[in-house]
Amino acid sequence: MGDPEVEPVVSLRGPARALLLVALLVGSFAALGTAPPGAAATGPSSPPVHGSVNGPSVVGTGTTTTFYINGTGGPAVSSNGSVIGTLSWKAKLSGPVLTGISVSPNSSTFSGSAPGVIHLKVAKITESITINVEITSSYLSTNATANVSYPVAIVVPYVVHAILVVGSGHSTLGFDVTVELDGAPVGTVSVPPIAANGSYNLTYDYATTGLSPGEHTFTISLANEHGLVTFPGGAVQYSQSFYVVGPPPDYTLYVLVGIVVFFGVLFILVTRVAARRRPAARK
Repeated sequence: MGDPEVEPVVSLRGPARALLLVALLVGSFAALGTAPPGAAATGPSSPPVHGSVNGPSVVGTGTTTTFYINGTGGPAVSSNGSVIGTLSWKAKLSGPVLTGISVSPNSSTFSGSAPGVIHLKVAKITESITINVEITSSYLSTNATANVSYPVAIVVPYVVHAILVVGSGHSTLGFDVTVELDGAPVGTVSVPPIAANGSYNLTYDYATTGLSPGEHTFTISLANEHGLVTFPGGAVQYSQSFYVVGPPPDYTLYVLVGIVVFFGVLFILVTRVAARRRPAARK
């Protein structure tokens, strides 16, 4: 018989033994295809949270204006863009004087792809404020946020005013009046039905941080009514010019001082009449 085989015995002490044990542990985890204890398995990362606020950057004093909030991304949105969690927003205001200024609602959740809607109500003071929005994306126990700021200037607006008068021959259905500044449309006023011998006070506020020095012209137009409603003589528009002087050179911030552009009393000739009452059926 041959000599028996003797298995060698390796005795390790101190740091060498610890290194061998660590090497064996790492090797066993690699063989199993798993991470060592304490290492979190990472899946595909979610898109970053981002959002925006859309609306006018200038509003007139004493007005209420609508703004729209958009938000997406974060854990609530999967890699293919579908919403699997909750997207919400909170809005608050910052500025020198917030007395009489508010935003409503001040928080809500997004519904599908529809934007959030807020209404900014401002006081009759001129200043610059900021709408601050925090957008939160949540899924299970994971949250991510993004902050969006939107500056708004509150100014005294230019005011376009006219009195529309209907004669005794007809009453009108509702119609639209287009307001133009220097030939470019800037807004529309919806005029309600006016009875015969009735009148309507048309007012339009135009908010801006300033017009260039020189002459400017506001025009109210009935051109979109296709001749159904006209001014005397068949005119479809009236204009009023005014002059803007430049700000003094030492102004650090030019805040617009509004001006009333008054067209006076404008008579309307009407061919667009209210529906006539049907005659009673004969017995």
